[in-house]
Amino acid sequence: MSLDGKVAIVTGSGKGLGLAYAQQLARQGAAVVVNDVDAEAADQSVSAIEAAGGRAVALVAPVGPTETAEALVATAVERFGRLDILVTNAGILRDTVLWKMSDEDFDTVVNVHLRGTFTTVRETVRHLRQAGEGGRIICIGSPTGQRGNFGQTNYAAAKAGIVGMVRTWALELKRAGITVNAVVPVAATAMTATVPYFAAAVRAADQGEPMPDFFRHDLGFGTADDVAGLIAFLGSAAAAGVTGQVIGVGGDRIQIWTHPEAALTAYHEGGWSYDALTAAWPTQFADALQSVGERFPELPEEFRTDAS
Repeated sequence: MSLDGKVAIVTGSGKGLGLAYAQQLARQGAAVVVNDVDAEAADQSVSAIEAAGGRAVALVAPVGPTETAEALVATAVERFGRLDILVTNAGILRDTVLWKMSDEDFDTVVNVHLRGTFTTVRETVRHLRQAGEGGRIICIGSPTGQRGNFGQTNYAAAKAGIVGMVRTWALELKRAGITVNAVVPVAATAMTATVPYFAAAVRAADQGEPMPDFFRHDLGFGTADDVAGLIAFLGSAAAAGVTGQVIGVGGDRIQIWTHPEAALTAYHEGGWSYDALTAAWPTQFADALQSVGERFPELPEEFRTDAS
């Protein structure tokens, strides 16, 4: 097995995508520290892994506080003797438009996603650097962090921030042999179940039926298990040369996202004054402006509902 003898931490792994990641890592031979705020879900996740022949232990605690990060690393080392892989998956949503978003809405989401990723990675890296055997850090991003999404100021900020940290950490940890990557999953989860556009795909997944090709192929939208293979790959020796990347995955599709680059570069002797910009903008710059938000093809008639 590709991860035989390795030990992984997966935050937010009581259900959904995190559960699929934990199960796939265990299937490939890794022992897993399951983390969730829901004790029942965490225990069920551990039971499912053990029933399939894997090894797992649960730690019930919210990510964000440094104390949780310390407890996660300590649990891995005390229970399984080492730590090799971290997957920062834990997340929460508090969606609303900017002018209605409260301080609490913003802080809660940023604390779990952004600070939770920071504190957990920091503690893991401290251990990995001291152990001196390299390691794998896999942080979970989102299309919202790449493109923006209506009503998700807090979530977009956190997920974009995670990608920024991943690129920085890849530079800082290269000499230690620790790879750091971001995965952008697109899958049927509790978060996507409320989006009418995906209703037919989510319904098929819930009923254990094959997901229509339009969703799996054209949209790259699939099940949690479709994402888990990439997580295990990035945690393995086969991905030793992969770091600092943002990789999208879902359904039958995988994507490597570009890093931000200038879409256009122009010069004006003496600098760009107001008058110079006003004169040049329509012909030199307007066509280079970038779109925002995710772009979906028109939903085929057979998958439409009144809400979509």
